[in-house]
Amino acid sequence: MIRDWPTVPLSSLTGDAPITVLAPHPDDETLGCGGLLAHAFAHHGAHVICLTDGSASHPASVKWTPLLLAKRRRRELERAIATLGGDTSDISWLGLQDGQLYTFPLQELAARICEVIDRSRSKTLFAPAMEDHHADHQVTARIALLIAQEYPDLTLYSYPIWSRWDAPDFDGMIRRHRPFSVDCARYRNAKRAAIASHASQLHGGVDDDPDGFAMKPAFVEKFVTENEIFWRTRS
Repeated sequence: MIRDWPTVPLSSLTGDAPITVLAPHPDDETLGCGGLLAHAFAHHGAHVICLTDGSASHPASVKWTPLLLAKRRRRELERAIATLGGDTSDISWLGLQDGQLYTFPLQELAARICEVIDRSRSKTLFAPAMEDHHADHQVTARIALLIAQEYPDLTLYSYPIWSRWDAPDFDGMIRRHRPFSVDCARYRNAKRAAIASHASQLHGGVDDDPDGFAMKPAFVEKFVTENEIFWRTRS
């Protein structure tokens, strides 16, 4: 439970320029930054860079092969971003293999993302927390650190997903980062609808792989109803 972390206004994170959000998979952008993105789209703009194709969530599905699932998840991401106030021009889809980010040269990936940041003129970058136990999240966090080294004036923030959900001592683990929260209540309905856009990741979204990934209802409610959490990360 968040007890004594400060709460800051969304405008203090977005400033007067577009923001860039790195998402390891389609849905991370909405879960961790949905309210932030809705605010940014309504004011100075935002760009989401999705690194993987999300094709590994249901490996036993016959109906949804990795190729078909990747196409579906790209459409879901586009719907989610539209729900939050953006459009397809606000998305860069790298389409790398889900679960295999560690096999790609990090410097090359960082360079590709830097090109997007240059075009978007972003001053702030948001990336998953290194504390998340998913390997793709950790690799994305490392890429963000490489990018921050290239842009001294770029502010890097981390946002937690999996560590926030299942780390036994989440509060204690991240306290050293001086985390803070933002109140996204005004965007709560939009965020809920955007999460619903990622239907393949919800219960019953893929009906022929019962052991595949599905967000638990309590997981969805946590990320919809609680404040979003960030902290500033330095390289």
